[in-house]
Amino acid sequence: MDELAQAFEVERPRLVRIAYATLGSLAEAEDCVQEAWLRLRGLDDPGEIRDLPAYLVRIVGRLALDALGSARARRERYVGTWLPEPLVGDASPAADPADRVTMDEQISMAMLVVMESLSPAERTAFLLHDVFGVPFDEVAEVVGRSAVAVRQLASRARRHVAEGRPRFPPTADEQRVLVTAFLSACQNGDLDGLMEILAPEVVLRGDGGGKVSTVPRVIRGADEVAAAMLAFSGVPALNGVRAPELRVTTINGAPGVVARGIDGHLSVAAITVDAGRIVAVDVIRNPDKLTTVQELDAG
Repeated sequence: MDELAQAFEVERPRLVRIAYATLGSLAEAEDCVQEAWLRLRGLDDPGEIRDLPAYLVRIVGRLALDALGSARARRERYVGTWLPEPLVGDASPAADPADRVTMDEQISMAMLVVMESLSPAERTAFLLHDVFGVPFDEVAEVVGRSAVAVRQLASRARRHVAEGRPRFPPTADEQRVLVTAFLSACQNGDLDGLMEILAPEVVLRGDGGGKVSTVPRVIRGADEVAAAMLAFSGVPALNGVRAPELRVTTINGAPGVVARGIDGHLSVAAITVDAGRIVAVDVIRNPDKLTTVQELDAG
């Protein structure tokens, strides 16, 4: 049993990544992985498994797919806009730095938001095959369809994802420069500075889960987004209220912003950049999704 547990722990980071990318929730992902361990431990003879990594991927993929179905039903009753749980700082479940580079691209907030429009089967087929390299015949076992049908699911998902992801994504340094400029403009009430870095079609989404205030709807366009961000910042130039604490940190593998607003609640802002300008700002304020976020500090 000790050897089995050690072998499972080697696979755990990849299994968590699969489940998180499917569900957009780290807590639910870890529940799926724990259930996979219980099932593995409950087998009469785990030694009969010829390919343990492949076996575990199939189990976690199936568990995550089942969980996604019930999660979507809950999201239909969700108050306001639903956004994925952010991975802040070093929370990204990557096994090693080399693997993390690729993983950061696939768990970006932009990617997760785009995949929300896919059906559960499309999302699972795309993630398992295109992102995690699982052969179509094994994906078919997870989804419960033929390999041919799974190929079609992945193809449809691939086209949709390509349409929604940034065409000219920035380097990490370019992203950090833009996010720092965004942060500075918000802190200083610099409307002109914000307008220079926001794309004309920029989108602002907010997720408060009905528990804290946020934008009541999706806001589109540089003028409206800039005004909303300055209002949230509460800069003295606007209304004499002290500005919130803000800092740049890593959000789902890319530079973003963590803030404690003028209402005292934490916010995590994931920034999507395309062709040198900010095209989306996704602000997660639901406290249930920020339980792992460290307090603001010099980091």
